[in-house]
Amino acid sequence: MLKEKIQKKETGIVVYGMTPPKAAHTPEKIAEIAQKQVERIKDLDIDALLLYDVQEEADRVEEERPFPYLPTIDPTTYSHEYLSELQVPRIIYRCVGKYSEEQFVDWLAADRDQERFSVYVGASSSKQEVQLDLSGAYQLSRQHNSRLTFGGVVIPERHMTKNDEHLRVVHKVKNGCSFFVSQATYNVEASKNFLSDYYYYCQNNGLDMVPILFNLAPCGSIKTLDFMKWLGISIPAWLENDLKYSSDVLEKSITWSQKIFEDLFDFALEKGIPIGCSVESVSTRKIEIEASVQLVKDIKSMLDKKLPAAPIQMLR
Repeated sequence: MLKEKIQKKETGIVVYGMTPPKAAHTPEKIAEIAQKQVERIKDLDIDALLLYDVQEEADRVEEERPFPYLPTIDPTTYSHEYLSELQVPRIIYRCVGKYSEEQFVDWLAADRDQERFSVYVGASSSKQEVQLDLSGAYQLSRQHNSRLTFGGVVIPERHMTKNDEHLRVVHKVKNGCSFFVSQATYNVEASKNFLSDYYYYCQNNGLDMVPILFNLAPCGSIKTLDFMKWLGISIPAWLENDLKYSSDVLEKSITWSQKIFEDLFDFALEKGIPIGCSVESVSTRKIEIEASVQLVKDIKSMLDKKLPAAPIQMLR
């Protein structure tokens, strides 16, 4: 169903994102964490589970990372060995710069008889040394596994300064990307500006628009807020103040995440832009993880009210 929805460029795709446990954990601890994650999300009505491939980003910013970087289990390994109980497609993030061409081809060739999904991520900054760039990853994918459906990352906030994010998306689509996932969305104006330019560029050039999944991530503490800002998430000053001075930071962030996505969804629906949603918790705190699970349910409820009973293909 996920591949069909992506191919038909449907609106309303909903996925849930998780970061695999730290690689330093014992197998017993990893199994314990995995079981808790399975129990939380096994009954969620989602189109896919998104598993992140974490990379060190010290080259991107000079400020000290609020939470220390620790390597995590490879998302493909984690999916196969610990999450087999979950009966939903997996979307595996791949930070392609970490891998040699040989390693990447080996990963592509595995499970070639199965439908697979991935999001390819490039270097976190121009300073980062990489073994494989995105162009190479796209080419190798087309050559070695035609059944792997891959997407890319979109950063609407980058559009505010460079005004070319829609062109980056179009270029990536031409290279094989069939959907996109954003970073956590708190800046609705940046996202609308990107969507508007993307829409009119595609209209003027006779291009189909592909699904854009806007990421929502609850913020439950000032430390989580600082981490989000370190990650490069754009949070308007007025909203940052509202979160900092709120008596319930988590509830405030959830309320605004819902409002922001509904605003973007209505904006996109009017124009026929296929958008969906990716929900995650950037924190490992139980309260924030459980809030992210509830947010999925709230978003699904909202979509059910706004969309017909049957999935629709956006008019282009």
